[in-house]
Formats: sequence, structure tokens, C-alpha cells
Amino acid sequence: MSTHTMRAVRLHEHGGPEVLRDDEVPIPDPGPGEVLVRVHAVGVNPPDWYLRDGLSNLPPETRPKFDLPVIPGTDVSGVVEAVAADVEGFSVGDEVFGLLRFPSFDGSAYAEYVAAPASDLAPKPAGIDHVHAAGAPMSLLTAWQFLIELGHDHPSPFQEARHRPTPLGAETTVLVNGAAGGVGHFALQLAKWKGAHVTAVASGAHESFLRELGADEFIDYTESRAEELVHDVDLVLDAVGGPHSSRFLRTLKRGGALFPVFFGEYDEEETARLGVTVSGTQVRSNGAQLAELGRLLDAGTVRVAIDSTFKLADARAAHERAARGHIQGKIVLTVA
Repeated sequence: MSTHTMRAVRLHEHGGPEVLRDDEVPIPDPGPGEVLVRVHAVGVNPPDWYLRDGLSNLPPETRPKFDLPVIPGTDVSGVVEAVAADVEGFSVGDEVFGLLRFPSFDGSAYAEYVAAPASDLAPKPAGIDHVHAAGAPMSLLTAWQFLIELGHDHPSPFQEARHRPTPLGAETTVLVNGAAGGVGHFALQLAKWKGAHVTAVASGAHESFLRELGADEFIDYTESRAEELVHDVDLVLDAVGGPHSSRFLRTLKRGGALFPVFFGEYDEEETARLGVTVSGTQVRSNGAQLAELGRLLDAGTVRVAIDSTFKLADARAAHERAARGHIQGKIVLTVA
């Protein structure tokens, strides 16, 4: 392979995991405001398979534009290889991690090198390795921007009102649905960090894992229905979504809020009658927030659970693992 080329996984067509192709492509040059990162690990996230599928699950008016072939991926951890002349704060050799260019689909992270906006990057926490760092950015920033601080003024394409996190404290009760997954296991930990009482909903195989992360109560959804067991909570963070998400409205007290991370279906008359709100946002790249979160990761206040790792060239197998579901934490690609 030429010294000016790299391995990257690209999509030349849309379809299942089999369309992920291991290619040889030019190493990108960092443009203004960018650094070149030699990638050590890449986090795998739902938008990666949305892009692979052709974004068919998104409303047409919200679909970002892109051209094939395209390199998927947004979450990276690696080492700075080169720095554009106008970039300050990063130097060659720095270890960094970040969520790149989201909510566009131009992250191009499934590669040995990536040109990354410096504003999307933060110093990699010294106390964790590249695999764990790569598992954090999108999912942890999602949990943070839903629960703690939005951190941007961009309107959401999915609702007119600005999303406002619910203040969390010792008197707050929170239910996290899909608590074992990427966003869910971070949301649980952030709510506990703020002192909230947290009920985790997942399949029974994840109970000990979630109790280790601090869950006060656990509900195995394969055996019980949360809406029949839980009442008068302040906040539900639903990391699953889908057509049945509205059932969690019945777990809320009047004045409570449901935050769906993925699309759900809600009746405005029902929410008004119950006196509750439904609100969401769209996670956005934010290096400054990621630096703050890096300190929580470094201190062990928040930890990244790794479901499985795959080599970059085995991205297809990683997507097949994701399709089987019941993920505990994050799937990560490693780059030699």
C-alpha cells in the first residue's frame, strides 16, 4: 500500500452489512480548522447502519445529503498526526477523541486516518484506552445533551420547542428504558452522578451489570411491564423508542417528562390530559462538552462498557453483531 493511501471501509451501495467494503483510498489532508488523526479505534453507532441502509428510517425532509461512495462513522479515538496552520490547542502526538461532524454524515471515521474539525475533539482521558474512548463520544454526548446541558442553540428537526433538560438531584426519580445499551448505560450513570433515584429497564441478562453501574431498581421487560410497576417518576429517558414508547407516559407524575432518544409515537391529547411533556433533541458534536465528560471518564465517575470489538476490516461482522441486539455498552472497531 502506498504511503499516501490508507485502508477505509466504504459504502458503494445501500443494503445490509454485506455492502461494507474494505478499500484503499487516499489519506485526507486536514483543511482549515482541522487536524489529521491517526485512528486507533472507532465507535459503532446506530447512524452508521442508518447510513448503510440509505437513511430510509428518517423523514425525507431531515435526511442529510451525501454521495456514494462514503466512509461511515463518527466516533474516533487516536493520535494527532498533523495540524492545520490555524489550529491552536492541539499538537502532533496528542491523544484525542471525538464525535465528528454530527449531525451530518461526513465523519468518515471507519478509516486509518481522518481529517477532524479541531472543535469536535477533546483530549483523550489518560485513564482509559483508545477502545473505551472511542466507545464514548456519540452515546455519552447524547445522554449529556438530553439530561444535563444541551450546549447548542440549533433547533431540533423533530420538534419546534427547544429541548430543556430536567434538573436532576437527590429528590428526582428517573426511569431509563434500554438501560444496557450505549446511551442507556451512560444516562443511568449521569443520573446517578447527579444523585437521582434510577430505575433501569432491560432484559434480565443485564441486571447485574446495571446494578453495578448504580441502578436502584431493575425491571426485566421480558417478565414485567414497567408501566404497571412504576408510577410518579419525574423523568423517563427512553433509549429504545418505537411505536410502544407512549406506554411510559403512564409512569410519570403530573409535570413529568419523557425524553425519547429515538422516534416514538405520542398523542398530544394524551400528554395534555396527563399533564406531562415529551421532548427530545438531536445530539451535536461538541469538543468542549467532551472535554468535560473526559474528566468524568478519567475519574471513573462514568465508565464505558464494551460489548465487543472487531478489526476495522471486519466492520461487516460488527454490524451483524449490532443487528442481533441486546448490546451491553458499545461495539468498537480497532485499527492496527
